[in-house]
Amino acid sequence: MTEVKPMRADARRNYERLLKAAAEAFAEHGEGASLDDIAKRAGVGSGTLYRHFPTRQALLEAAYIDRVEALAARADDLAGELPPGEALVEWLNELSAGMIQVRGLKALLGSAVTDGSNAVVTACGVSVKGAAGRLVEAAQREGTLRGDVEPIEILRLAHGVATASELTDGEGKFIRRYLSLLTEGLRP
Repeated sequence: MTEVKPMRADARRNYERLLKAAAEAFAEHGEGASLDDIAKRAGVGSGTLYRHFPTRQALLEAAYIDRVEALAARADDLAGELPPGEALVEWLNELSAGMIQVRGLKALLGSAVTDGSNAVVTACGVSVKGAAGRLVEAAQREGTLRGDVEPIEILRLAHGVATASELTDGEGKFIRRYLSLLTEGLRP
């Protein structure tokens, strides 16, 4: 087993500056933000950026892991507050809205719900898939969700709902309507 060494103080500062710069750049330009610009904003060279984050995907994930984990935790909160079917729909609404409001998040979560043979296993993907799985299973036990529906399908559909709503108004005003249309077909 290899021992993980703690980061030097200067490396830790660079890492934190890169995350802050990345979050700002992704918020302004989406997931296609220039990595060179992110490095410049952080006051480091491109080599430093790539040492910490070898791919754009790794940087996106690091920038948004806290938000994705908060969305996953929200699923558990809703499960404790609402009946299972309602908790699932409310969580899908919040997840879809988050994908529109936080530029770059839709791309990050989209990569987490691609075909399993091509998907990169990420902490964000594991977190959101776990939350979806818990909600789907509870709604199926309750009898408000078809038994043949898989959690990954629900996530893909939420991604589609976010995309459809974004195409309609760019702000997500139609998410609840589209989820309502969708969930009618998911009921047993």
